Amino acid sequence: MEAPKTMAHEIGGVGADALRFGLHGVKSGIVGSHPLESARQSAKDNQEEMKRRMLANTYGSAFPLKMELDRQILSRFQRPPGAISSSMLGLEALTGSLDDFGFEDYLNDPRDSESFRPLDMHHAMEVRLGLSKGPACPSFM
Repeated sequence: MEAPKTMAHEIGGVGADALRFGLHGVKSGIVGSHPLESARQSAKDNQEEMKRRMLANTYGSAFPLKMELDRQILSRFQRPPGAISSSMLGLEALTGSLDDFGFEDYLNDPRDSESFRPLDMHHAMEVRLGLSKGPACPSFM
């Protein structure tokens, strides 16, 4: 008796969801980020590490660990996906990024552009709960 022929596929994966997210480009998998972006990220990481060492020397080794635990807790606290996005105000206050004047402050929020596709709330909750793979919002693919 022959074994049934099956085709391996990924259930709920981004590769199997071309109708929801559109076709994937090859270039996005090959080309990395801009060199200036990677340099900015490494400088930011070095600055955070220096701040962590300074706090450990000043207040003891437990203080940076407590701050890291607070950062992890506040990074998980978000609104459910929908029309109003989460501002992550607590995380911004803890990390000090409230004082930063970023891209979205003077150019516009990317969600306001004409190419923005609205959020599928069901898929976003599936991604958040780990039932599906892929980005929660198809515009940021």
